[in-house]
Amino acid sequence: MTDIAVVPDPRSAPAIRWGIIAPGSIARRFAREIPTYTASSIVAVGSRDLGRAESFAQDFGIPRAHGSYEDLVADPEVDAVYVASPHSEHRDHAILALEAGKPVLVEKAFTINARQAGEVFAVAERRGLFVMEAMWSRFLPHYQTLKKLIDEGDLGAIRTVMASHCQSLNLDPAWRMWNPALAGGALLDLGVYPLSCFHYLFGRPSAIVASGILTESGVDLKETITLRYGTDVLAAAINDMSAAGVNRLSIVGDAGRADVADWFYTPQDIKLTRFRESIEGPERLPTATEGGFQFEAAEAARCIVAGKTESSIMSWQDTLDVMVTMDEVRRQLGAHFPGE
Repeated sequence: MTDIAVVPDPRSAPAIRWGIIAPGSIARRFAREIPTYTASSIVAVGSRDLGRAESFAQDFGIPRAHGSYEDLVADPEVDAVYVASPHSEHRDHAILALEAGKPVLVEKAFTINARQAGEVFAVAERRGLFVMEAMWSRFLPHYQTLKKLIDEGDLGAIRTVMASHCQSLNLDPAWRMWNPALAGGALLDLGVYPLSCFHYLFGRPSAIVASGILTESGVDLKETITLRYGTDVLAAAINDMSAAGVNRLSIVGDAGRADVADWFYTPQDIKLTRFRESIEGPERLPTATEGGFQFEAAEAARCIVAGKTESSIMSWQDTLDVMVTMDEVRRQLGAHFPGE
């Protein structure tokens, strides 16, 4: 059997105390999985609506609820802040926490564009504090194993990569996904997954070609993105927020193929096919795991306790590279956010 990448046990990471900005749906998963699968705890949650914060705190046994983000970041019991607000608020909330002296884990997409990301990193550098994009997939065992397969030549020379992320999301024009002021659109919510995956495996693309369809409000409803890496590798991403699709990943080399059959960015097994050994059928690599958010939180805790300002797995430059790619995709589509 092919060796599977060894991923550090999240429970072995140092224990830190997290505070959450914005108790939305993704924050609920963070609040559920971090105490379950790591040694860390959630000690506070903040919202502009105190009642909402108190309800969230009651649901997850969090000891303190704050009626403002300023109070949350000022809480002396909070070691680090998890920013789970809409993309349009990420820059301001990350900077708020950093200026209060708190390390930050910021949900993806990190900000609405590369310029805003650079502003966050500039504050973190000035304050000497850790900040990382919460691209949780990069830390999962199957992503680590995919990179190992490529780096060690198990698939031969890589030729083609394909990923799709298509969901039937709320089509109410009043919802945030349709609102340019809230950085809506398929790209920042859905497309960030295949693009960040491609970047993790192959780095920054040498060419980008995008085609898509915009909503009446001006955000991207769906797009296809073709990326070139060097002279031999082409990668294609399809993102759509209007209809459910098969969200799979396929990495094709001249000696083999690695497939993640569905919901490729969540904990999954890998199907490895070696072309010269196809008579034996594909090999299943058991890389799926429970939870998922615990791996990024554990990495953040290790870095924070070690006094690091960034992670080598999801560095500041990694985030900037992906943001630059998404900026170019939106430029080609003609999708702009207010103030750009």
